[in-house]
Amino acid sequence: MGTLVGHVAPGLGFILIGLWHFFSHIKLHALNPTSYTAPTWFPTSKFKYLELLLIMAASLASISMELFIGPDRHQPFDPDGTIPSNHLHNFEHSSISLTFLLYAAFALLLDRIPTPSKHALTQLLGSIAFAQQLLLFHLHSADHSGPEGQYHFLLQLIIFVSFSTALMGIPMPKSFVVSFVRSLSIFFQGLWLVVMGFMLWTPGLIPKGCFINDEEGHQVVRCNDHQSLHRAVALVNILFSWFVVGVTAFGLAFYLGLVKFYGEKVRYFALGNEEEDTDKESDDVESQKRSVVGKPMSFIPVGKNFSPLDIESEIGVLAFGGVLLD
Repeated sequence: MGTLVGHVAPGLGFILIGLWHFFSHIKLHALNPTSYTAPTWFPTSKFKYLELLLIMAASLASISMELFIGPDRHQPFDPDGTIPSNHLHNFEHSSISLTFLLYAAFALLLDRIPTPSKHALTQLLGSIAFAQQLLLFHLHSADHSGPEGQYHFLLQLIIFVSFSTALMGIPMPKSFVVSFVRSLSIFFQGLWLVVMGFMLWTPGLIPKGCFINDEEGHQVVRCNDHQSLHRAVALVNILFSWFVVGVTAFGLAFYLGLVKFYGEKVRYFALGNEEEDTDKESDDVESQKRSVVGKPMSFIPVGKNFSPLDIESEIGVLAFGGVLLD
């Protein structure tokens, strides 16, 4: 991180995972509203572990960029083997990626080796990953003051929502609202990272009275005076509030659209089953009517064995009935 690409690239990853989870949770709930149980990750139709492998690949790429590709000497240490001050943030960012790598790897193993607590343990791993992310952004070694600091503070609020809803998913696996908020917060994380990348490292988007300054090999936004700083921070807050409204509206519109689409499929399927059941019942009634009409109407049941005494009794009853009619 610390550059435009360093924020946009992981941001796009969070957007992709957030949208995938958001779509999958809504679809699953629309098709199974009464038996819905939220999975921690979603297999794809062609390759089951695609989501987890993408998280692992992205995490490894991030670690490589932070520790080996990004540094000038392609390694983050000083000649004496210590960590220099200007590379502390690289280790912090790579530690976040390492935790997500741990989550994806063990989620795959837990699925391959079924255990009674598979869902709870996988959900706990996701919670730990978000907790690590929140902790290291909160205790970041970089000087996040001014507009950059405000962007990171607001990012921590989104991460906290992801962390808390991931933790709530352990005792509440059937809560669709928890999954809804968690997926939307992951998407929002990615979106805000992309916004940060462009707003902090694009000269034309820097607030009036502020500028990009090169400090210890990193570009940071500084402001000329307190008034310019106050204005820049206020603009960040306003921008964030607009994104809260926009993401909420997008989430609800996306939900309503998918529920309408998949809900109609469920109703069509249910109506089809009801019509089949009705046809079967009609066929049963018709067959019963035909069997009743075709049944021989006789006072003496067909196929029953009678003794001579029974036959004489039956004849006597019929004769007595004939006398009464006369």
